[in-house]
Amino acid sequence: MQSVRNSSDKKTWVWIDTSDKLKNALEDISGSSNISVDTEYDSLRYFREVLCLIQIAAERNTYLFDPFDRFPFSFLGEVFADNSILKIFHAGDNDIRILKRDYGFTFTNIFDTQKAAAILGCRHLSLPALVLRHLGIEFEKEKKMQRSKWNARPLQEEQILYAVQDTMYLKALCRVLDQELQQKNLKAKAEKLFENMSALTWKEKAFDPHKCKRIKGYEALTEPQQACVNRLYRWRFHKAEETNMALFRILSDHYIIDLARTGATSVEMLMETEILSPEKVTLYGQEIVRIIRQCMP
Repeated sequence: MQSVRNSSDKKTWVWIDTSDKLKNALEDISGSSNISVDTEYDSLRYFREVLCLIQIAAERNTYLFDPFDRFPFSFLGEVFADNSILKIFHAGDNDIRILKRDYGFTFTNIFDTQKAAAILGCRHLSLPALVLRHLGIEFEKEKKMQRSKWNARPLQEEQILYAVQDTMYLKALCRVLDQELQQKNLKAKAEKLFENMSALTWKEKAFDPHKCKRIKGYEALTEPQQACVNRLYRWRFHKAEETNMALFRILSDHYIIDLARTGATSVEMLMETEILSPEKVTLYGQEIVRIIRQCMP
């Protein structure tokens, strides 16, 4: 993928796909006194978030690192751990958790623009709102881009624009917010929050057996049907965990209710209900039928 130029910023956005680009990125990032950091990850389609892109804005350029590619970026671990380099995030909690989980990186010397703005009493904490308020620059971030398929390759140009915008204004915003924190004697409070961010760790989702009782239609079911919902709900969680698929991609909540009502005791009966697609019946039919049978009075 070629570098893309932002005509207003006069900087190139470099997709790291050659050894030369990687070398230049290493020199620029390691030689910068501060860098802006962001990631794009897919938490919609997967049980466990999948990291899809790492964006680093350094002194000269913004660099895009592809976790699915063969070009290594382990040197970022040394940069993130280097206390002499300031790492600027916006709402960076999950970015840090996922980078720690996937690569074992550690972090020191952090500044988070969202947390800083919250301490200063800002009501609107989105990046576009803060950039407009403090820098007088108006830009839009399409929400649909956040949910786009970041694991697809090649990325679309609008996805790249969305990604680089997340780091484009962080350095200037950091300077303004940091000055205001000092003026209002809030710097120590902010630094404590930033230090806590360094200690963040990623945790596996925990199964909650009581959440299924809040599914619409649960209360109207018979006791055996409710027992079936409980078992299907638990089965879905562990199947999603095993396959790293989002829960709804296994079975949606209303499908679980409908399946509990059917009393289908064979794959053939399950197919006849037309609740699930033939593909899902093929994938999960035997397991679902077994659960239904176990709950029959």
